[in-house]
Amino acid sequence: MVKRAAMLSVSLFFSSSSSSHLLFLSKTLTKRTCFSSLSTMSINLNAHAFAGNPIRSKTPKAHDPLSPSSAFQSLKTHLLQNPETTSLPPPPKSPLFKVLPFRKGRPLASSSITGNNDDDVPIWHLGWISLPDCKNFLGKCGVDLTEDSLVYLGSKVEDDVVYWAVDVSGESRLVPELGDKQFCFVELRTLMVATDWSDSIAMGELAIAGHARALLEWHNLSRFCGHCGEKTIPKEAGRRKQCSNESCKKRIYPRVDPVVIMLVIDRENDRALLGRQSRFVPRMWSCLAGFIEPGESLEEAVRRETYEEAGIEVGEVVYHSSQPWPVGPSSIPCQLMVGFFAYAKSLEINVDKEELEDAQWHSREVVRKALAVAEYKKAQKTTAAKVDQMCKGVEKGRSLSADFNVESGELTPMFFPGPFAIAHHLISTWANQGVPTDGVEASSKQPSSSISNL
Repeated sequence: MVKRAAMLSVSLFFSSSSSSHLLFLSKTLTKRTCFSSLSTMSINLNAHAFAGNPIRSKTPKAHDPLSPSSAFQSLKTHLLQNPETTSLPPPPKSPLFKVLPFRKGRPLASSSITGNNDDDVPIWHLGWISLPDCKNFLGKCGVDLTEDSLVYLGSKVEDDVVYWAVDVSGESRLVPELGDKQFCFVELRTLMVATDWSDSIAMGELAIAGHARALLEWHNLSRFCGHCGEKTIPKEAGRRKQCSNESCKKRIYPRVDPVVIMLVIDRENDRALLGRQSRFVPRMWSCLAGFIEPGESLEEAVRRETYEEAGIEVGEVVYHSSQPWPVGPSSIPCQLMVGFFAYAKSLEINVDKEELEDAQWHSREVVRKALAVAEYKKAQKTTAAKVDQMCKGVEKGRSLSADFNVESGELTPMFFPGPFAIAHHLISTWANQGVPTDGVEASSKQPSSSISNL
């Protein structure tokens, strides 16, 4: 059997080549969240990063003006109109269209500072532009915007707005054009770290960007039919594709790759199994993870991957939560991370060096201390400032490796993915089980499949 890489992209963001600015280890966190059970998230989130998309909670009925089919018909009418040569009014009951351009997987973004204080943190925003402006920008580059190049993302009934995404990777002349208006194409991973997880609007925009990137990357990967090799054409406003071969007409739907990610627990000795890959930055540890193989259940995948990677046999498997993860490689447009607590039946570690650099048992006390010195908020603020500089065209090079140190200047012994990753919540909810916070002692019950706080 060909093995898949462990830990996967839930931790790819922390590779040694790209992650020095992502996590800052300094003073102890000043605010803790009360844990009612192991299923409660360590940092109070309404949903995981990339979940909770506010514009796709419900798909309108086909006759609704905001539905994919109705909006697509209105879109075609709008694109056929030339405002310089026609005085025709817009289609009746036509909603407002907003477009989010992407370039090489990066969404268009802007940044602003709402206050006047020096310590005010910039807030990034998605770079929505109107349909006429999008058509105008591309027209200046000699490109005609067509309905098949736009992908339906969702709508907001209360605002009568339909949202679309478009891939403009081939139009390099757009970069200075949009840069003059203080827009910039920013890596989705960077926006993820720059997002204030206490800001529901910002978390919603991150979810929209993740959904859009996953769809556009899937479109790029599915340009040809896997059955007969003919070109595919978009259908249903870009929500699926179909083979153009009349004798084939195979339907193709967006790809989702399910991945199990698990915190393996040694109940008897109150420890958790954590691993690291060679590409991780020094002292970085995370949960084990792996793709689900055809013909196996989620629980079976947890047991197989844990044994393959670390030689540990697992018995009971308990569901925690799931997270869409659209920031992996472009060849895997959107992974679905399915999180579990897994209870070890054996304790002797036998690491598969092709998948992991190391795997070790860590006591709850050690993990808890490592979480306490990880200043994730500082990482968020610093990355938000970087995005602001990028959008204003004044990004400065800076080495931030020193920010991995604790306040005394010493290196922290270990750290974990930040609050934007499900791995963080698996680790922190286990570590803080039973910890008194704000005078209230959390329950000491074993993990539950309840996810009421998600």
